[in-house]
Amino acid sequence: MNRLKLIEQIKLKNTFLCVGLDPDVDKIPKHFLDEEDPIFEFNKEIIDATAEYCIAFKPNTAFYEAYGLSGIGSLEKTIKYIKINYPDHFLIADAKRGDIGNTSTMYAKAFFKRLETDAITVAPYMGSDSVKPFLAFENKWAIVLGLTSNEGSCDFQQLKINDEELYLNVIRKCASWGTEDNMMFVVGATKAQMMDDIRKIIPNHFLLVPGVGAQGGSLEEVCKHGMNKNVGLIVNVSRNIIFASNGKDFASKAAEEAKRIANQMKTFLN
Repeated sequence: MNRLKLIEQIKLKNTFLCVGLDPDVDKIPKHFLDEEDPIFEFNKEIIDATAEYCIAFKPNTAFYEAYGLSGIGSLEKTIKYIKINYPDHFLIADAKRGDIGNTSTMYAKAFFKRLETDAITVAPYMGSDSVKPFLAFENKWAIVLGLTSNEGSCDFQQLKINDEELYLNVIRKCASWGTEDNMMFVVGATKAQMMDDIRKIIPNHFLLVPGVGAQGGSLEEVCKHGMNKNVGLIVNVSRNIIFASNGKDFASKAAEEAKRIANQMKTFLN
C-alpha cells in the first residue's frame, strides 16, 4: 500500500487505529481450544469484529512462532484472510528483523513476497545494510524502531551522544536512507512529549505508536505532540481490544473497545 492510499483510508474511515493481533492460547476464550486452529479462529472473529473501526492490523510474529510450525501456519492463514476480506487495510508484520544485508534481503522477501504484508518493523542497530534491503520493494514499508514504549528503552535509546539522545541520531540517520513514502518509525505512546523533537527531524513521516492502553500511553498526548498535516500516526492497541473479554462475548467486547477508541480518534481529526 502506498502513502496516498494509506492517508486516503484514514480520512475515509476517520480513524488511525491499528489492531494488534497478539493471540495467547492461555488468554483466548476456552471454547476455541476445541478448534483445529484456535489461533486463526480467534483472530478471524477479532478481525471481523474490529475491521470497520481500524485502518490496519499488526500481527506480532512472536505470538505465532512460539507455537512452532502450527503457529506459522496460523499466521499465514491470518494474513491471507485479511488480504482477501479486507484488502484496504494496512498490514504490518511486527517482526523486528534486522541483520547483515543478504539476511535482511531474505527477511524482506519472506514478509513482502511470501506473506505479502505491507510493512515490517525493523531493528536498525546493525546499520544501513540491515535496513536498506527492506526499502527495495515498491509500495512496501520499513518501520524502524525509533523510541520504544518499554521501560528498558532508557538503557540505550536515551543515552546522550554529542549532547543529543541516541534515538534522535538513529532517526535522523535512518531517515536519510529512505523517504516518507517507504519508511516509518516506531515511537511509543509513553514517550509522547518526546515526539516534539522527533517531528523536528521527520515532520512528514508516519509514526507507528504502540503503548496506548495496557502500557499507559495517552492518545490525547500522542495526538498533541505527534500528529502532522496528514495525521501521520498509526496508533496500535492490542491487549485492550483483543482481550476485552475472555468469554463468548469476546468479539462484541473487542468491537466495543475498538469503536470507543476510533470515536475518540475522530475528535482529533475533525
